[in-house]
Amino acid sequence: MITLFHAKYFAYELTRRHAPTGIGRLSQSLFDASVDLNPHQIEAALFALKSPLSKGVLLADEVGLGKTIEAGIVLCQYWSERRRRLLVICPASLRKQWALEMEEKFNLPAVVLDAKTWRGTIKKDRSPLNQKAIIILSYNYANRIRDELKAIAWDLVVIDEAHKLRNAYRESNKIGQGLRWALEDCRKLLLTATPLQNSLLELYGLSTLIDEHLFGDVNAFRSQYVSAGGDLDGLRQRLSGFCRRTLRNQVTEYIRYTERKAITRPFRPTDDEHQLYEAVTAFLQRPDSYAIPKRQRHLTELILRKLLASSSLAIAGTLETMKLRLEALRDEKIKDDPEFAEFLIADEDIEDELLDEILNIDPPEENGNTPQPTIDRKQLKEEIDWLAQLVQWARSIGTDTKTRSLLSALEIGFQQMATTGAQRKALIFTESRRTQIYLKDYLEANGYAGQVVQFSGANNSPEATIIYENWLTANQGTGRIAGSRDIDIRAALIENFRDQSSIMIATEAAAEGVNIQFCSLVINYDLPWNPQRVEQRIGRCHRYGQQHDVVVINFLNERNEADRRVLELLTEKFNLFNGVFGASDDVLGSIESGVDFEKRILSIYQECRTPAEIDDAFKALQAEMDERIQARMNDTRKLLLENFDEDVHERLRIQLSDAKAQLDRFSKRFWSITHFILNERAQFNDAALTFDLVKPPTQAIAAGRYHLISKTTPNANQPHTSETAGEMHAEYGTFLYRLSHPLGEFVIDHAKTLDTPPAHIVFDVSQHPTRLHQIEALRGKHGYLAMTLLAIESYEREEHLLFSAIDDQGLPLEQETCEKLFNCAAENSGSANIPGSITQRLAAEAQQHTKATISQSLEANNRHFNEAREKLEKWADDRVLAAEKALKDTKEQIKILQRQARLATNLDEQHDIQQKIQKLEKQQRRQRQEIFQVEDSIIEKRDALIDALERRLTQKTESARLFTIEWSVV
Repeated sequence: MITLFHAKYFAYELTRRHAPTGIGRLSQSLFDASVDLNPHQIEAALFALKSPLSKGVLLADEVGLGKTIEAGIVLCQYWSERRRRLLVICPASLRKQWALEMEEKFNLPAVVLDAKTWRGTIKKDRSPLNQKAIIILSYNYANRIRDELKAIAWDLVVIDEAHKLRNAYRESNKIGQGLRWALEDCRKLLLTATPLQNSLLELYGLSTLIDEHLFGDVNAFRSQYVSAGGDLDGLRQRLSGFCRRTLRNQVTEYIRYTERKAITRPFRPTDDEHQLYEAVTAFLQRPDSYAIPKRQRHLTELILRKLLASSSLAIAGTLETMKLRLEALRDEKIKDDPEFAEFLIADEDIEDELLDEILNIDPPEENGNTPQPTIDRKQLKEEIDWLAQLVQWARSIGTDTKTRSLLSALEIGFQQMATTGAQRKALIFTESRRTQIYLKDYLEANGYAGQVVQFSGANNSPEATIIYENWLTANQGTGRIAGSRDIDIRAALIENFRDQSSIMIATEAAAEGVNIQFCSLVINYDLPWNPQRVEQRIGRCHRYGQQHDVVVINFLNERNEADRRVLELLTEKFNLFNGVFGASDDVLGSIESGVDFEKRILSIYQECRTPAEIDDAFKALQAEMDERIQARMNDTRKLLLENFDEDVHERLRIQLSDAKAQLDRFSKRFWSITHFILNERAQFNDAALTFDLVKPPTQAIAAGRYHLISKTTPNANQPHTSETAGEMHAEYGTFLYRLSHPLGEFVIDHAKTLDTPPAHIVFDVSQHPTRLHQIEALRGKHGYLAMTLLAIESYEREEHLLFSAIDDQGLPLEQETCEKLFNCAAENSGSANIPGSITQRLAAEAQQHTKATISQSLEANNRHFNEAREKLEKWADDRVLAAEKALKDTKEQIKILQRQARLATNLDEQHDIQQKIQKLEKQQRRQRQEIFQVEDSIIEKRDALIDALERRLTQKTESARLFTIEWSVV
C-alpha cells in the first residue's frame, strides 16, 4: 500500500528529465516500447543521446541488429520529453515500413508525406509539416521541399540508409547538397550498415551530413587520412565521438541466430513454353518499338523481363495492356504514354524502389513548336498484330511446368518443417500480382483449399476484405484497432496466416515492414535479380526471434542459361541462401543501387544471343563484383569501425542488467500509482498486471480491460518474445497500458497535483519482500523529510528529485536511504505539525543538496563543452593544414617544372614551361598572403563558435518544495 506522498513522488520520478548520460534517460522510452530488450540497442540509443552539444551521430550496426529499433528508442525518448518536431528521411521503399514500426513498436503517430498527401493536407488548411506525428519523407521529396524543411527547427532528424548520401559533400550530388543545407542546424541520427565501402572519403561525406565542423574540408581530410601514410589511428579516435558500430558476433550471447538452408527446385519448360519465351524475348529485343516508350525504355524492359519469368498469365496480361496502348496510339486517342512504366509498377504491385528510378529520369522538355514524330502506320499495325498473337499464345498454355513444380516444392519444404518441428507454413514470393492470383486459385484447387492468404501493396482482394472485416469485429473494443486501414489489414492478414492459413503468397510489399518469424519456409517463385531485395525477402522470416532453421527454395529454369548464372551469382558471390547470417552488409553495400545492378543483368538478357555470349558477359560481371566485394578495404574497415574492446560482452551484460532493474522499478511504481489513483474506478488483478476500468475519468478514455507492459517479469501467459504490440493484443484482447496512453497520462498528471499537506507517515519495512538493511537500521526511529524538485536549464533541461531528511537524533539521511524508504509500504497516520526549527534545518539541507547537484551538473556540462571545443580546435587545425598543404603542393609543382625546364630541348618548350612557372609563382605569392588571412578567419570563426557554447553553458535553476512529512519506521 502506498500513500499520496508515494504517488506524487513516483509520478515526478517517472517523468522527470534525466541528465544525458545513464540508463535513467531512457526509462520512459524503453518502458513504452513494445520490443524485446537488447543491450546493444540500449547502448546505441545512449550513445545517440550522450552529448547535448552534439549535432548528431552515425549508428552503423551490422544488418539484422535493429538500427530501426535503436532510432525508435531515441525518437520515443524525444517524444516523451515533449520534443516532437521529429523527421525521418529514408528511401521511398522504406517509408511505409518506418510508419508501421513507429506505430506498432513505439505507439508513436507517424505520417508519410508525398506530393499527394501534401496536397490533401493543404486542402484541409493545415501545414503538412506541423502535425502531431513523426513526419516521414523520401530522399527525393525531402529535397524537393527543402525550403520548407529549412524553416522548421527540427528536434531530431533520422536519415536511414545514409550511405546513399555518402557523396553529399560533392556539388554534383544535388540531393545530398539540398539535405545538408536544409538540415544543417538540426540534430541528426544517421543509420547505415555500410558506412565504408570503397574510399575513406565516404566517411568524410557522411560526417558532413551531421556537422560541417567534424573535419576540415575534403582536401584536409584527404591529406591527413587518405594519402599514403594516413593517420588511421587519429581518424579512428575522431570517429569514436560520432560513429558507433556493433557486430553480430559481439551479440550472439544475447541473440540466437538460426541457419539458412537452400534448396534449388529445377523445372524444365515444355517446348511450347520455351518457344513463347523466345518469341517474347525477340519482341523485347527490337531496337525501335512503339510498344515501349523511349524515355523509360530500360525500366519498362526490366519490368517486362520480371513478368516474363514469372508466369504465362502475368506476361499475357501485360502484353494485352501494351496492345491496348498501341491501339489507342493508332486511333490517336493518345500521343504517347511516358508514364507507362509507372502504370505497370502499380498494376503488378512491383517494388516501390523502381518508382525512385522514374523520378530520376529527366522529363522531356516541353516545346509547343516541336513537331510530333510521324508514326509508321505499317510498323504500328505489325506490332499490334504481333502482340495479339503473343497474348493468345501465352493464354493458351494454361498451367505451366513451373506452376506444377510448386506443389512438389511445397511438399519438400513441409517435410523439412516436420523434421525441425517448425510450423507447416510457407511464404511464397512472386513479382507479379497476376501470378499471385493465379497461384492462389491453382493451390486451392490442388489440395490447399481455404489455406491460402494473399498479401500485396493494396490488399484489396475480396478475400482480404473479408479477413479484415472479421478481424475488426473480433477486435472491437480491445484497443487493437489502429484506425488506419493499411495498418489494420496488414495485421489482420498476418494473423490469419499465423493462426489459420498454411500459405501466404506475397508480392514485394511483404518484403518491407513485416515480421513473420513464425514461418520458416521461404519460396522464391520468382527470383529477383537484386540481391538487396532477395535478402529483404528472406529477412522477413530469418531474423531475431526465429526459433527454427529457415529453408529457402529457389526455382530454376533448366532451359535458360542466364537464369542459371543469376542464381549462381546470388548464391556464390552474395552468399544469400546459406549460413547463419546470409549476405553480409559489406557485400550488399558493394552495390551502389540494386536497380542499377538489375539493369546490368537486363543488358545481358537483352543483348546476348548465345550461351557463349551469356557466359562471357556473366564472367565479366562476376569479375567486377569480385573486385568490389573483395576486401581491399577490409583491414581499413576493421581498424576504423570494429569495436576492439575486450570487455564489450561484460559491458553489454551490465547494460542489460541495469536496464532490467530500471524497468522493473519503473513498472512497479507506475502500477502502484495507477492502483492508488484509479482505486475507486477500476478492479485490479495484481498477479496478471491487469485492471478493468469501470468508471473512466474522461469521455476520451474507454472502459475495459487494461494490461501493463512487463517485459522483465512476464507472467506465465505472456509471450516470451513479442515483436509487435499487435501480438500482445492478440494474446490478451485488452488495451495496452502505457505511460503515453491517455489513461496513463491522466494518472501521472493527477498524481502530480495531489494535495500533500504535512503528515505523519509510518513506513513498514517488515513487509518488504527483500532485505533493506539501510531501512531496517531505522526501525523504531522517526524524523522529518522534505522532497524538492530542482530543474537546471543549460545545454539541455535536467530535473532532480532531492530528499532532505534527518532522524530523531538530528543526523541527516542520505539520498539513497530516502529513496529506499519510499520503496516500503506505508500508512498515513494523520496530519503532522512540523516545528519551525525543523523546517529551517530541512531548508538548509535542501540548499546544500541543491548546490552539490548544480555543481555536478556544471561539471558534466563542462566536459561536454571541452569535447565540443576540442572538436572545433581540430576543425580549425584541419582548415589551416589544408591551406598550408595547398601552398606546399604549389611549391612542389614549381620544382617539377624547373627540372623539366633544365631538360627542355627547344625554345618553344622552354617558353611554355616558363609561362607555367610564372603562373604558379604568382599563385604561390597569393597563397602566402592568403594563408594568414585564412588562419585569422578560421580562428575568428572557431572563437565565435566557442563563445556561443560558453553563453549556453550558463545555468538557470528553479526549485519547488513538493512535500514535507514526519516519518517513522516499523
